[in-house]
Amino acid sequence: MSESGDCSCSRVARAARRIVAVVAGLVGVWGGACAQTLPTFAQTRAAHPVSDFQLLDRRGEVLQTLRLDPKRRVLAWVPIEHMSPSLLRAMLLSEDQRFYEHSGVDWSAVASSAWANLWNTRTRGASTVTMQLAGLLDEDLARRGGRSFRQKLGQAWVASRLETQWTKAQILEAYLNRVPLRGELVGVSAAAQTLFGKRASGLDMRESAMLAAMLRGPNSPVETISARACGVLRAMRQNCEGLTDEVGAVLRRKALTVADAPQWAPHFARLALQPGGPAAQRSTLDATWQRVAVQSLRRHLAELSGRQVEDGAVLVLDNASGEVRVWVGSSGSQLSESAQVDHVLARRQPGSTLKPFLYELAIERRLITAASLLDDSPAQIATAAGLYLPQNYDKQYRGWISARASLGSSLNIPAVRLSLMLTPEAVFERLNAFGLRLPETGGFYGPSLALGSADVTLLGLTNAYRALANGGKYSDAVLPGGETRGAVGKRVSARQVADPKASFIVGDMLADNNARALTFGLSSALALPFPASVKTGTSKDMRDNWCIGWTSRYTVGVWVGNSSGEAMQQVSGVSGAAPVWREVMLALHAGRMPEAVEAPRGVVAQQTRFDSGQEPPRREWFIAGTEQAVIQSAGTAIALSNPTDGAIYALDPDIPPAAQRLRFAHEGRLERGATARWRLDGRVIGQGPTLDWLPMPGRHELALLDGRGHVLQQVRFEVRGAGLRASTPRRGAPQAGASASSPG
Repeated sequence: MSESGDCSCSRVARAARRIVAVVAGLVGVWGGACAQTLPTFAQTRAAHPVSDFQLLDRRGEVLQTLRLDPKRRVLAWVPIEHMSPSLLRAMLLSEDQRFYEHSGVDWSAVASSAWANLWNTRTRGASTVTMQLAGLLDEDLARRGGRSFRQKLGQAWVASRLETQWTKAQILEAYLNRVPLRGELVGVSAAAQTLFGKRASGLDMRESAMLAAMLRGPNSPVETISARACGVLRAMRQNCEGLTDEVGAVLRRKALTVADAPQWAPHFARLALQPGGPAAQRSTLDATWQRVAVQSLRRHLAELSGRQVEDGAVLVLDNASGEVRVWVGSSGSQLSESAQVDHVLARRQPGSTLKPFLYELAIERRLITAASLLDDSPAQIATAAGLYLPQNYDKQYRGWISARASLGSSLNIPAVRLSLMLTPEAVFERLNAFGLRLPETGGFYGPSLALGSADVTLLGLTNAYRALANGGKYSDAVLPGGETRGAVGKRVSARQVADPKASFIVGDMLADNNARALTFGLSSALALPFPASVKTGTSKDMRDNWCIGWTSRYTVGVWVGNSSGEAMQQVSGVSGAAPVWREVMLALHAGRMPEAVEAPRGVVAQQTRFDSGQEPPRREWFIAGTEQAVIQSAGTAIALSNPTDGAIYALDPDIPPAAQRLRFAHEGRLERGATARWRLDGRVIGQGPTLDWLPMPGRHELALLDGRGHVLQQVRFEVRGAGLRASTPRRGAPQAGASASSPG
């Protein structure tokens, strides 16, 4: 046999083996395809795996779009009627010109391709749009690009079934939503928005031709895509002038986004949106109020731009359900360098916003009433770290003042003294009962806990105030996701953590504009045209500023400060967070005023007057059994202010002895005509509100006596250093130069 004959026989043998393989492949494909259930169009659309999810408010309005899949960019399903006619035409001209004529498979193209495959001849692929969709719906058929002959046969089989169960419009719609395009982009919607900054409905002919050219080689170089796009344009009877430059510019520039994409709640969206859920997910937020809060915060911070403040957060909780109505985690990237930080969840020092819980506990335990007189005078408190010297915000002292006015005016010293009456441990336990989850112990914070030395979150603090609004009944806020948070819509059983009677009285004190007048005046941002209980707070060095308050329907919390911890400049509670709180409150109650809160059983109203005229007479609320018609003068209240019990004084040998006198001093006054006397180590050494003593080394016992010689208070202290010549104490001498160290 000739050489040419041998070659011909060899080629025939190879062809025969290929035919056998084709038949075997057909049998295998037929068996596998028959065993699988073809998804319906509705199922395919419902299971569309998006990367960008939409957060809806409780009425279905879009609030936020957020990408959760970093590997692919797949946007929400776009109906075919919302796609550009130019796009549909360009796609079919490029991929399947006989789309509306075949039944899923272009058999003439398949035969030509099969014969060429048998004889190892390169030719254009025969895949129709329907066959490509089959590969997109079945991973096995799409593996290795879907180019093996067996896979082509499988695609053909599934395509023929698709054509009998789906309409042509459904096939084309699904294909354009699922087809991979440039890089991470999947579907024409993602490609149109990322490459051209448009929706699929707005693509023109040249843009449509570019996308069509990417179908065969999504990551092809500029020249290849330009050549293919030019062919599509010519088929559409359009010119290609300048197309290469346009394609290059599109592929080189930064990814674009649609200008009208909503961006109102990015931080809440991170909590609420679930990757495995639908593309649009409903939340408890209210879009109208969310926008009001965002705009109010940004506008107010812009007005404070010269005062070194750039961050803020706003939270609104529904009192009854605990659902979140507003969640603004940041002031935004235009104002803040920490826009990604969710300040609703960040821990910061709350300042005076913890005081209502102290007063509630003291009233609950019958230690005070709202009319009780508290001492607002200089105080020195011995702690393990030394002397603690609390001061009021304005460095002024009011003497005896009612608990109502003290809380309303946010005085520090009465609050600290109140916390010492309760003990820091009791205050700590009560704050944790309100859900603040303080990380340390009461002893760790000490008396400074009364002034907000512990770190809390805006979420925790606002929800604690919500518990006060609900009569001392605590329940977790209803939040999406998270191990310690309930799912949206889940109701958490409430527990009573505070006395409803004391909670009501504290709420009434915080709603009293007259009680605030001493510090804030009568026309501050805290004064609303309807009943609202509110408290401001400023942390040490003006690093944090708060305003938290409630009505019968909602609790609103606002924080203003700097994420970095940098101090603000001349920003107080009433000028920082309060204006935003006011605007949000007015928006929440527009068109519907909140109802007044009714007093619970066991609370009685009593007309009360102060016998010494410290404050005007008024109608006051009391827990039944504690009411008083007349508040007796606190003139007999007296306390040693210096030295403190356990203090140690060190004498300096380099300072003249006469300059190291120790001043004894007391606060308050005795009954009329009486003068306090000082007794040191069993011997009376003088009298009057102050007495200067030349200290002698050793341990000493100092007693403060009333006019009849009764001991009012007694302390022990120690003086260390070289002995000094004894001297008779005298009044009016300079303040002692001896320095006080931590208590022994």
